[in-house]
Amino acid sequence: MKLDFKLKKEEKNTKARLGEFTYNGKVYETPMFMPVGTQASIKTLSPEEIKEMNAGIILSNTYHLWLRPGEDIVNKAGGLHKFMNYDGPILTDSGGFQVFSLAKPKDISEEGVVFKNHLNGDKLLLTPEKSIAIQNKLDSDIAMSFDECPPASASYEYLKQSIERTLRWAERGKKAHQNENQMLFGIVQGGYYEDLRKFSAEETVKLGFDGYSIGGVANDHESKEDMYKAFIYSTEYLPKDKLRYAMGIGEPIDIIEGVIRGIDLFDCVSPTRLARHGHALTGNGKINLKNAKYKEDFTPISPKCDCYACKHYTKAYIKHLINAEETFGARLLSIHNIRFLISLTEEIRDAIKNDTLLAYRDAFIQNYYGEDYEQK
Repeated sequence: MKLDFKLKKEEKNTKARLGEFTYNGKVYETPMFMPVGTQASIKTLSPEEIKEMNAGIILSNTYHLWLRPGEDIVNKAGGLHKFMNYDGPILTDSGGFQVFSLAKPKDISEEGVVFKNHLNGDKLLLTPEKSIAIQNKLDSDIAMSFDECPPASASYEYLKQSIERTLRWAERGKKAHQNENQMLFGIVQGGYYEDLRKFSAEETVKLGFDGYSIGGVANDHESKEDMYKAFIYSTEYLPKDKLRYAMGIGEPIDIIEGVIRGIDLFDCVSPTRLARHGHALTGNGKINLKNAKYKEDFTPISPKCDCYACKHYTKAYIKHLINAEETFGARLLSIHNIRFLISLTEEIRDAIKNDTLLAYRDAFIQNYYGEDYEQK
């Protein structure tokens, strides 16, 4: 059955929302950070470890799973949940972001996008119908509409044409969608132009989706202020009773500011990517365990953290593992970083319940970024 989202509370001082949905008999609250398992696996971690971190929705990537092992193999296995042994909710993206990173402007047409398979160079075509058909077979709980992914710095004229094409693609994808147990989200684009965001949001809502995503904000922005304005320009015109998802957002302050502006779901590959490079997220900022000062630091990454890595290992040991290129080091930091962002959203939810989110944000900024923090 489809996820049944319920809006439970709106904070008094902001646009922040507390919501919940039930899946497999378990209640999940929003706002929520969603770890990314691109190829049906969150890098170096098991599904059991992900559940121990109190994760809710996790992501998988349509493009990569289409190329290997193929949607038919996943379908024969019983869908993504059985294939990867994860009994929590799963969201699949449309594959559009990866495809557009491989395609050239001339390869984009009304039909879809032509691009080269990054594994063997074969020429492929991804259309709205094909993206939805793949996701139907993957049998995720939330599927994403296939949209054009223009850079936010694109011209006003190009963005307007892109939005109009994305709307036509969204309508085609919705007609092609055949998995009755799968939610389908529409995607709002428009760069940092308020009128384009308004137009994209209102027209996408008219098509009637199960939830809505805000695209085009995760990169290519000149300032955080631009990103936060795009949040406002989009959420202002979205229905209150539907989930709202900001795609590709994983910087802690961006999650907090996104929640303040009415967003429920966030995802990013950053926690595991940072881990592979020796970086750890802490309440006092991001640290690099490759630094010499941690060589004899026999304390946990964060004394207040309840993750497996902090309960059992020290900075000195993890530094040794990273320097020695031992995979266990990346595993421990991945566990910690993902748990940090999940804990962040747990604290955000408590602040919403107490109508203290703005005070929480201010304290977080001072502790994590310092007094000289500016929105850059």
